[in-house]
Amino acid sequence: MKTFIVEKTASGGFTMGRAFVVNRNNLSADTYRIESKDADTEIAKYQKAVREATAQLEELAKTSDIFAAHFEMVQDPALYAGVTDKITSESQNAQLALENTTAEFAAIFDSMEDEYMKERGADVRDVRDRLMRSLKGITQNVLEGIHDKVILVAEDLSPSDTSNINLDFVLGFATELGGVTSHVSIIARNLELPALVGVKGLMEEVKSDDFLILDASNGKVILDPDEETIQKYKALEEEYRKHKKELEALSSLPATTLDGKTVKVYANVGNLEDVKKAVHRGIEGIGLFRSEFLYMKNTHFPTEEEQFEVYKQAAMLCPKELIIRTLDIGGDKSLPYYTFEPEENPFLGWRAIRISLDLEDVFKAQLRAILRASAFGKVKIMYPMIISLEELIKANTILNICKNELAAESIAFDPDIKVGIMVETPASVLCIENFAKHVDFFSIGTNDLTQYILAVDRGNKKIAKLYDSFHPAVVQSIQRIIDAGHKEGIEVGMCGEFAGDEKAAVLLLGLGLDEFSMSAGATANIKNIIRNTSYEKAKECAGKAVTAFTTQEVKDILSCFHN
Repeated sequence: MKTFIVEKTASGGFTMGRAFVVNRNNLSADTYRIESKDADTEIAKYQKAVREATAQLEELAKTSDIFAAHFEMVQDPALYAGVTDKITSESQNAQLALENTTAEFAAIFDSMEDEYMKERGADVRDVRDRLMRSLKGITQNVLEGIHDKVILVAEDLSPSDTSNINLDFVLGFATELGGVTSHVSIIARNLELPALVGVKGLMEEVKSDDFLILDASNGKVILDPDEETIQKYKALEEEYRKHKKELEALSSLPATTLDGKTVKVYANVGNLEDVKKAVHRGIEGIGLFRSEFLYMKNTHFPTEEEQFEVYKQAAMLCPKELIIRTLDIGGDKSLPYYTFEPEENPFLGWRAIRISLDLEDVFKAQLRAILRASAFGKVKIMYPMIISLEELIKANTILNICKNELAAESIAFDPDIKVGIMVETPASVLCIENFAKHVDFFSIGTNDLTQYILAVDRGNKKIAKLYDSFHPAVVQSIQRIIDAGHKEGIEVGMCGEFAGDEKAAVLLLGLGLDEFSMSAGATANIKNIIRNTSYEKAKECAGKAVTAFTTQEVKDILSCFHN
């Protein structure tokens, strides 16, 4: 018996069964060099592979936004130029040229700190695999041969991999690579299957048909467990299944405390598919629509019409409100079609609202699209990374220009659309009382707020332990934001990861948070905690926590409440 331990869970739960190990050795590139006279032949091979991959992805794009992005990527002129240049200038055969070019592209994403952008390297590798299969004449993906229930074990799993699997046969996932925002993590959470990523040494030790226990809730993969361990986990699996069913029953119920206080529990989404899944779960509103993904998956700045269609459909799907965050790009989130100048400190640089205010035509196209969508549902606008009233006033001035244009064109929109800001910088916290007089709502972005307040780079492993939203400075900032908002009669929400942290739920409830917005999969659990908590007692607990001197003291106070 051997146990692998990882720190982060991609999707919780327990399962056990036989392993199916995905090996990609058959997709390794041939390494021979070519003579110059053969360059045209190799380029023709690559062109044929691109045509075949394009045809496949054109169909798959109808089923998922991920494949729509791959469809654009496989036709990327930069990719084509890189491959053909290696064929003509470096005498590489088409397979080797593809391998080396995509490795360079993937390395750019792999080096980024932002978890989402880092995972885009996996998309490049997926496109590479699709093209390589075509170059090698491989017509069937090995995963199509799965006909029994298995735990999938791989170095990584791509969208193309999972599109070829009958997911009814998958018990869970374990991969050596990937993070909590990787494709396999998202798939696992959507399907509510246990999954662990970043399991080092897995591929060396595990073989197909080995018996595994996947304890994703506690970050363990157990290889060849003994009978006592198997029986223990059978009981845990059954207990987890019962608890899950109980939580599912809460999905469409209101988040009302034992003493009658009701708060909103909404979902964070990045595309229409996410909206549909959230609504299917019984979630009534979207607390954060990350509009930047519309830009990041594209080959150009999306037009007003392209954005309008997406926002309109999202608004029509939402039973209650849809909060759209305007373009939040920069930092380490880039666009494939726009060149950002190198910056020493990109997280303190040209990003988010700063970009929108400088690229006014791009900003206007987005605002007009959002305004038009507001005729189809309860839509709100949220500006990211605001640090001054001047920025807010300038953004609203542009918004008013857009309103006047649409009115002159007799295009329908909500003239009273609500406008709010993300509170995610120390500057916005210190000026929060002033901001509260000029907006309709606040949404606290704890991911960046914690990073900036504590001066901790959350991507730096050496100091990652210092990044903690339970730090007294962060907790006191949250209280100040909520109090300032309520004093002016406006709602205060939270759309950072902290909102979905079950250990923080009582604290945030007690501080008076009006809206919790998180990944759709976390909503039922947070609702369950809220529905089993007294608001008055939560206020007492939060009152103690907000006066604590240390992070551990905050956690101890909350731990006592739960116990």
